[in-house]
Amino acid sequence: MNWSLLIGSLTAIMVLVVLARAMGLGGDVRLTREDAFRIVEGEGFTPVDLIVDRAGMAAIARDKSGRHMLVRRHGVNFVTRILRAPLDARLDQKLLTIGINERTFGRITLDLGGQAAVWAAGLRQVR
Repeated sequence: MNWSLLIGSLTAIMVLVVLARAMGLGGDVRLTREDAFRIVEGEGFTPVDLIVDRAGMAAIARDKSGRHMLVRRHGVNFVTRILRAPLDARLDQKLLTIGINERTFGRITLDLGGQAAVWAAGLRQVR
């Protein structure tokens, strides 16, 4: 066995791990309420109400004019979309599944607990 080759390979792997962590790659990024507010306000959306799902993977916000913005995890980042009709929103007890007419954004299921029905009702007004 060539020990220098083995040690060199292990060293290279450790360097890649350190670089990936320094760049913020990988990991389990979760969304907090404060992060969600910062993200939607950064998009020029002023929320009057906002809820983050229990897993921290997505959030939904509503502004004073009744518009809704969805925030969802995309890798280690978060992306936003203003919700517009046609909108596929399905309520299943405490889960709200939202699909928009954009293939690359996909569908997202939010665990909103007891607030799921309230938010589902609000989405019926999306134009």
